[in-house]
Amino acid sequence: MTFRDFNLDSRLMEGLDAMGFEKPTPIQEKSIPLILDKKNLIACAQTGTGKTAAFILPVLHNLLVNKSQGINTLVLAPTRELAMQIDQQIEGFSYFTNATSIAVYGGGDGQTWTQQKRALAKGADIIIATPGRLISFLGSGKVDFSSLKHLIMDEADRMLDMGFFDDIMKIINTLPEKRQNLLFSATMPPNIKKLAGKIMPDYEEVAISISKPAEGIRQGAYMTHDSQKEPLLLSILKDKIYKSVIVFASTKEKVKNLTRSLKQRGEEVRQFHSDLEQIEREKLMQQFKGKKVRILIGTDILSRGIDVEGIDLVVNYDVPPDPEDYVHRIGRTARAESTGTAFTFINPKDVNRFKGIERLIEKEVPKLKLPEELGKGPDYEQSSHHDKGRGGGRNKRNFRAGGKRKGQDRNQGRRNKRRN
Repeated sequence: MTFRDFNLDSRLMEGLDAMGFEKPTPIQEKSIPLILDKKNLIACAQTGTGKTAAFILPVLHNLLVNKSQGINTLVLAPTRELAMQIDQQIEGFSYFTNATSIAVYGGGDGQTWTQQKRALAKGADIIIATPGRLISFLGSGKVDFSSLKHLIMDEADRMLDMGFFDDIMKIINTLPEKRQNLLFSATMPPNIKKLAGKIMPDYEEVAISISKPAEGIRQGAYMTHDSQKEPLLLSILKDKIYKSVIVFASTKEKVKNLTRSLKQRGEEVRQFHSDLEQIEREKLMQQFKGKKVRILIGTDILSRGIDVEGIDLVVNYDVPPDPEDYVHRIGRTARAESTGTAFTFINPKDVNRFKGIERLIEKEVPKLKLPEELGKGPDYEQSSHHDKGRGGGRNKRNFRAGGKRKGQDRNQGRRNKRRN
């Protein structure tokens, strides 16, 4: 199947041809006909499978065929980075049309605020907004959604995880009841169905490879003591075949310390986390996309909402707190049917957490041997049994300590997510 089989407007096809788009991905192949048929839709597909084109192309087609005045489409996204990414893709797809779009997000200067306010008042065809920023504009009473035809929520699961449910419902209450609703998500937790039940009477469902990493990702894991992690990372980075690298660490403090240490050892590395100003993040992402920065170290703020092609290597310096986060992290590589590599460093206390990841992806990740100069690492299976033994009841003091520690790990994971 090719994009020509969808009978999209010729101006869109001209843009797709210029961008080198020929064959749709599975999520595009299943979703685009339903959206063209004006069906409400919940679509679930992993990161890097082309979800943005799946909803933007049919919406642009409908916009071109049935041109209307005012705001035609509202896209809600959880982060500024994702809103900007969607806006950039719309610009590419609509290059040979007169469709207009703008990303509405916080963190900019006064000029950005004025530009966004003007676009909302004038009525750009497509508005891509973070919920919090849009709520602040709605309070001014100068946003007119009366002509809206499409509501799209991208990474709906992420928005709900971030606590945007009430904001989403406030926004929806300002929209016309007669509209097409599209929910795109990387996972399908129960609260997605709950949200869908509140905003649309009926809908179609499309699910593609839920919670599975792309086939093009070569996965591997190292058992390490914490003291071995940094030397191991440096050893891996010596391989210059990896020209574009993302390293995920669990906290901003660890990101900062690791960045500082690697710089001292002569590595070309930058840090990415929520302490950076928006303009700093944008500049850094442009440098990374342009291959002017080889290594980017960040928290999970990097695991969603960025679109950078050609990332060769993703390193989980720490095992992510949630199995779903693992899928999103390593999904930064092997985008759009390319290939890539993902390594994870596992210390003894994170073995059972990593086993949960393997259960989720229904695959055992190969355990790799440490370089000889680093010495012997922990044993994977022994660490697993030892961790389970903490709660075995033979030693009450160990049982209580182990139970407390596990609870602390879960709470720490939640705190880390909030800090990021």
